[in-house]
Amino acid sequence: MLSARSVPVIQTTLPSVGASLTSITERFYQRLFEERPELLRNLFNRTNQVNGSQREALAGAVAAFATLLVERPDERPDAILSRIAHKHVSLGITADMYPLVGRHLLAAVAEVLGDAVTPEVAAAWDEVYWLMANALIAAEARLYAAADVADGDVWRQMIVTSRIEESADAVSLVLSPTGGRPTRPFRPGQYVSVRVELPDGARQIRQYSLSTAPGQETWRITVKRERAADGTVPDGEVSCWLHQYAKEGYVLDVSLPSGDLVLPEADSPLLLASAGIGITPMLSLLGHLVHTASTRPVTVVHADRGPDHHVRRAEQTELAGRLPGAEVHFWYENDAHDVTGPQIHAGRAALDRLDIARDTTAYLCGPLPFMREMRGQLLAQGLHPSVIHYEVFGPDLWLSK
Repeated sequence: MLSARSVPVIQTTLPSVGASLTSITERFYQRLFEERPELLRNLFNRTNQVNGSQREALAGAVAAFATLLVERPDERPDAILSRIAHKHVSLGITADMYPLVGRHLLAAVAEVLGDAVTPEVAAAWDEVYWLMANALIAAEARLYAAADVADGDVWRQMIVTSRIEESADAVSLVLSPTGGRPTRPFRPGQYVSVRVELPDGARQIRQYSLSTAPGQETWRITVKRERAADGTVPDGEVSCWLHQYAKEGYVLDVSLPSGDLVLPEADSPLLLASAGIGITPMLSLLGHLVHTASTRPVTVVHADRGPDHHVRRAEQTELAGRLPGAEVHFWYENDAHDVTGPQIHAGRAALDRLDIARDTTAYLCGPLPFMREMRGQLLAQGLHPSVIHYEVFGPDLWLSK
């Protein structure tokens, strides 16, 4: 909770700071990488720095956190912090990073806003930052403790034991721990980070959902080859590298599982809605429901460009078929007529065609426009915002739009 003296300062300055946050975060990253260039090479996603999505995500998170502090001081911003904390743990972030980040972020505020940043204003925003930072440090410490690892000790070597070409742009990698160790436990819906050394020596990290149910001797991730849409940013560095080099027998650095898109224990209906490569965490959730012999009503929705792009369609259909209360609906923008079945639809996903109970808990994963559209349709059908959960691949831009 903000101190009484800082609340009116933040209320007064939040509009101007919020309007300048993109410039502030841009200057922040410039300052940070000037002092610590190895962070850009070995920790931060270089592509997201080029396209600006990381700046937008940081700006959105700071603005949302500050707004919540002044508008709803009695609420804990757990949803905002949990997602960030899990991402940080998957990267091995430790508490000693926060003073460095805070110093450059607050200096960037002062540089961008100039004389408007009086000592009183600087002190109030310093308080906001450390409220957020200390909450994240505590949350991350709990996650490390729960995984029984030292803070930041998240990396283990895993060997590619099988490689499956799923489509022209997607490949699945089956991973086994080296040294005969068991796989780490995880919750269905979680992801891992994969760290690779690129030709220029940089060690870049990306996150991939685990697409099988927990408790197995191997893990599986599915990697979509990221292609630049307009040539303004490079193709996906890590995804293209994995497609080219991650053959059977290759050893990868893989983090402990993280992520908060997980199923609570309940009997209420579920909606699992995905698009494109967003199918991967849904396969893990479905596999878990099958493994636990769940009888919950489950509506499975997937949208894709066409049947040929629908990764692991047969597995998704088979898993849903083993759940007594499940129904499946696939939407294809192209070539829907090439696939037979009563649950095949042409065009974009339209949930108003489905009978979705008001007590449904929904899980969304896919491109941000898809998830926004699904969320809007679900709210229109009477679902409460608190029961609509989502997973984002890459920076979380939900709060920045």
